[in-house]
Amino acid sequence: MDFAADPWDYLAASEAIDIEHPLVQSIAAELRTGDDIAYAHAAFDHVRDRVPHSMDTGDPRVPWRASDVLDQRTGLCYAKSHAYVALLRAGGIQAGLAYQQASGILHGLTAALVDDRWVLLDPRGNKPGIDVRFSPSENRLAYPADPIHPTIYAAPPETVLEALKSMPHPTALPAALDG
Repeated sequence: MDFAADPWDYLAASEAIDIEHPLVQSIAAELRTGDDIAYAHAAFDHVRDRVPHSMDTGDPRVPWRASDVLDQRTGLCYAKSHAYVALLRAGGIQAGLAYQQASGILHGLTAALVDDRWVLLDPRGNKPGIDVRFSPSENRLAYPADPIHPTIYAAPPETVLEALKSMPHPTALPAALDG
């Protein structure tokens, strides 16, 4: 894995990863009942299970900021990753954003430093043919055969963020990262 930022940036807030928002802080406090692994698992399950993927449900809303995703309880894979990263960082766990090419579309993932190793996790949500689960020790992806971009970002690349901000509904997904 290549890292696009300094180590402390993977604990910081950004425009999309608004870890200081009261809702992010409240959910993080509710989920924090054990050690870092238990917390990372609880946060993963929360985003995967309580925030449906917009395209799976036909929801036309396209929130992109972590707090909005958690509040509206919907989001594309990118936005769900923003929410998971925000919860992890609010709980003191280093986390970043990763991407893979899935059937010609850029798919958003989360990279987290769990149990002293970086793992790629996919909180997109389950549906027929996709069963994503948390693991502290190995990558768990909805599309395990598809290529993964090697860079872990502290904040969403402009390509992704601008696409999310400009979408009236989830139809024009970015196909690749710039740069």
